[in-house]
Amino acid sequence: MDPLSHLRRAAGLDPQQPLTHLGGGDVAQVWRCGEAVIKTLRGAPSDFFRAEARGLALLHEAGALAPEVLFVDEHGIVLQYLAPSAPRFDALAVLLCGLHQPVAEPYGSDHPLYLGRLPLPAGTSTDWTQHFVERRLTPLIAQSHPHLSPALRRQLDRYLANLVLPTEGPCVVHGDLWSGNLLHTADGPALIDPSAQIGERGLDLAMMKLFGGFPESVFDGIARRRPISPEVNAAIGPRGAYQLYFLLAHVAMFGPGWLGGVRQIVDRRG
Repeated sequence: MDPLSHLRRAAGLDPQQPLTHLGGGDVAQVWRCGEAVIKTLRGAPSDFFRAEARGLALLHEAGALAPEVLFVDEHGIVLQYLAPSAPRFDALAVLLCGLHQPVAEPYGSDHPLYLGRLPLPAGTSTDWTQHFVERRLTPLIAQSHPHLSPALRRQLDRYLANLVLPTEGPCVVHGDLWSGNLLHTADGPALIDPSAQIGERGLDLAMMKLFGGFPESVFDGIARRRPISPEVNAAIGPRGAYQLYFLLAHVAMFGPGWLGGVRQIVDRRG
């Protein structure tokens, strides 16, 4: 079965509409089909695209702009196409402050989710540090295992055993907020490709800082509306535990070239 043909039929798209390959898909293959976007991934787990659909729904429920899901199954996902427009980074600060409003829910997710193509387990907890260590960092360390020396693995074990994360309160987080997962549209900034869950806003802020692409005015706009404490700033910075999360994911997906950043973080505590 051709996944593209199947998804076009299932979503009710015009079979004669030409497909245009879109760049920027680091994990899936992405095409535009008229006013829709089709994403597929060879060998994807059966729940991979449904996890994305749940994440987009969670962002919508929190008031963030994200593409509407037109169809999803194990073969792929069909999304509303959002036309690009000029960046409005002032609006991004407003969007993120709205997304990160406190919620009366435990940390985590009732369903498994993915960071890139890496599976992360379901489960919830009222203890953020415990949840982050057991259901986020530990699974990524296991998936990075082929690239970790015994000495670095011991350092990581010690780091996790002593980790205490600052908490501001549970909120919805995008979970993988690098600049490639932000669209600038006529209606304002929109979020795509989430690893959405209930977490701490520092997780999103850390990913934004790790690879750049966001002007300092965004962080200033966020801080004006909700100050960022020194403890949270330390956790989201280049030696912080939240950046360790994303660096371990890159080790697992792309190999040992990302180990330098991991070592810099764990060397701080030995």
